[in-house]
Amino acid sequence: MAEVVVSSKYQIVLPAEVRKSLGIKKGQRLHVLVENGSIRLIPSRPLNELRGYLRGMDTNIERDEEERL
Repeated sequence: MAEVVVSSKYQIVLPAEVRKSLGIKKGQRLHVLVENGSIRLIPSRPLNELRGYLRGMDTNIERDEEERL
C-alpha cells in the first residue's frame, strides 16, 4: 500500500504507481469524497469521454410504483 505525507500546505503527492494504474495526467481534476472516515479521490472525466458508456445496459428492470414518474 502506498503512503503519502501531508505537507504544511495540506498538499499530497500521488505516488507514480497510483497515477500510472489510474491513468491520471498532469492537470487532471479529481473529485474528493469523504466516506466513513476515509477519503476517496475519483478522477474526473469529460462528458465526451463517457459517450456510449452505458451502451448495451439492460433497461428491462422492474421498479416499484413510487420510483416511476
